[in-house]
Amino acid sequence: MEDQGKTEVVNLTGSCFCRRLTYKLRLDSKDDARTSLCHCSNCKKAFGGAFGLTAKVPLQSFLYTKESGTPKIHSADNGSGSIIHREFCNTCGSYICEYGDAVKDNFRYIAVGSLDDPSALPPKGEFNCIEREKWMPEIPDVFHKQKIKE
Repeated sequence: MEDQGKTEVVNLTGSCFCRRLTYKLRLDSKDDARTSLCHCSNCKKAFGGAFGLTAKVPLQSFLYTKESGTPKIHSADNGSGSIIHREFCNTCGSYICEYGDAVKDNFRYIAVGSLDDPSALPPKGEFNCIEREKWMPEIPDVFHKQKIKE
């Protein structure tokens, strides 16, 4: 009989496109990550696509490897008065993670596409659905918030 209360440790790795930046992600459980799509205009610009896809993880679970280079950090107002810091590779430009001043000591929002196995952390929800591209369908069986602070 399976132990329903047992959680499984999740160990993941990731990198930028050129692999100059590499990292490890260790979660006590998949529940420690909240993967979500964001349809706001800032995420569209940062990701260069129709939405942003990040996994919110505890800061202590994310670690650049010893062999890794140092990320470049771009900081800017996200349009609402909050400063967002985005870490990326100075060589290839790949985006690794982001965080706001309010959560910088506690969380990182990992760019899911930077994971070596992006399918390991499927989406749990969508934010800013009011800005979803008209041609893009709603993702079934996840939460949907029309605005970020809903």
